Amino acid sequence: MRNILLIAIFVCLLQACSYRPIIDTAGRSGTFDSDRANLITDDQLHCKTLAKDNTNFVSNILYWSVSPTMDTKYESIVRKCLTKRGHSVLN
Repeated sequence: MRNILLIAIFVCLLQACSYRPIIDTAGRSGTFDSDRANLITDDQLHCKTLAKDNTNFVSNILYWSVSPTMDTKYESIVRKCLTKRGHSVLN
């Protein structure tokens, strides 16, 4: 049981560091009248910084343990931030 917990913690740490959302830059989400793909780099940097400032190891583990999609809190914040900025996030 202890080994499973250590592996889960290790995987969670790796996911938080390596999350790269797949974004459909050709389409529009319907929120805006024009294409927002030209702002994707700035939006990704801003959302990742925002998520990093508002998460820690414990919050990621706790969020991951109850999440039905097995996302960390970091991934959830980045995805929600990009979606609210009008980008179509595929994963």
